[in-house]
Amino acid sequence: MNSLDLIGNTPLLQLDKIPGSSGKIFAKAEYLQPGGSVKDRTALQVIRDAYESEKLRNGQVVVEMTSGNMGAGLAFVCARFGNPFVAVMPQGNSPERLRILKALGAEVILTEQVDGTPGMVTGKDIQFATDVAKEIAEKRNGFYVDQFNNPSGIKAHFTTTGPEILKNLPDIDVFVAIIGSGGTFTGTSKFLKSKNSGIKCIAVEPANAAILKTGKVEDAKHIIQGTGYGIVPPHWKKELADDIITVTDGEVRAMTKRLSLEEGLYVGYSSGANVAAALKYLQSQEAALNIATILCDSGYKYSDL
Repeated sequence: MNSLDLIGNTPLLQLDKIPGSSGKIFAKAEYLQPGGSVKDRTALQVIRDAYESEKLRNGQVVVEMTSGNMGAGLAFVCARFGNPFVAVMPQGNSPERLRILKALGAEVILTEQVDGTPGMVTGKDIQFATDVAKEIAEKRNGFYVDQFNNPSGIKAHFTTTGPEILKNLPDIDVFVAIIGSGGTFTGTSKFLKSKNSGIKCIAVEPANAAILKTGKVEDAKHIIQGTGYGIVPPHWKKELADDIITVTDGEVRAMTKRLSLEEGLYVGYSSGANVAAALKYLQSQEAALNIATILCDSGYKYSDL
């Protein structure tokens, strides 16, 4: 066993303080992985697949645009495989993420924000950082991960996250996950529905950037870093979503705080968004449902928690 074996098989925790109804919410503690987030699964799958397809060789530089979580996962995995890693990240992401990336050995290149603000990264910020990452990969003859288009992101969750949830919660009724690159929702939902078409899969978006639900973005700025960029991600498969629930910054802050104070779970805003949406869905239903969702990353990655 080595440190790569710490990726996956995270516990599925019952949130027995939050629901306040006859239903139950279970949350997969992805933040306990070595890179501190759900993106560790994708990072490992991407690098393994790249070696298998011979798109990546030992010692070759790996480059990726990241909000921080995918970068931390890749920094950890690349170190184990012997590949230097360059993370290209918009300046608006939290300074804690920058420090984590550097501590894990990544070379970090910060890009200017196009229209976002500190703590609020927009789709335009991401696109600018993506263009920079592509240029760096080309100049350094590196392997560009391209998480928004790389099918390994879906594969990671289809082969690990989905099966783990079903194993630990065989009588699952509903799966809830916020949309960033879309890999977690798409891969997990695809697996769950392949085993039981009756499982409802609910996507989550920021209320003011709910392009998947409303087709428009009222304001691209929100606090849920790494998600809700106001773009339709290539991994998105609308046929997998039985519903889309939106959450406001206020709802996200409140639930993130509740998870810390009531459940003892110090997690980030995307986790708060997932649980807030799961609770909304549970309260809208008459049946006593078993809902599974994702605790995406740690509160230690944020400045204002």
